[in-house]
Amino acid sequence: MSPGDFMGLCAVLIAMIVMFAIFAGVYKRRLAFLERKLEITLGATAEKAAQYATHNSDVENRVRVLERIITDGGNGRDIALQIEALRGESGLEVTKQ
Repeated sequence: MSPGDFMGLCAVLIAMIVMFAIFAGVYKRRLAFLERKLEITLGATAEKAAQYATHNSDVENRVRVLERIITDGGNGRDIALQIEALRGESGLEVTKQ
């Protein structure tokens, strides 16, 4: 092997090492980007889950009140008035008349 061939081989090896380092850096940045994207998605998902839980709780409370109105008895007119009163109230509790 002549000194020219040896220098050429060293140049090729150095070029391959440099290219490997560049590709490793690009890959590392891509992984960081995907991790950040996942964190943002996780935050949005947690916020939506909290909103759904709150909404679900409100619906459950309304159903409980309606069940209590129906099972407490009374004629159809009283039930209709109590349900209309629920629509206008901000609270969900209805006092029995």
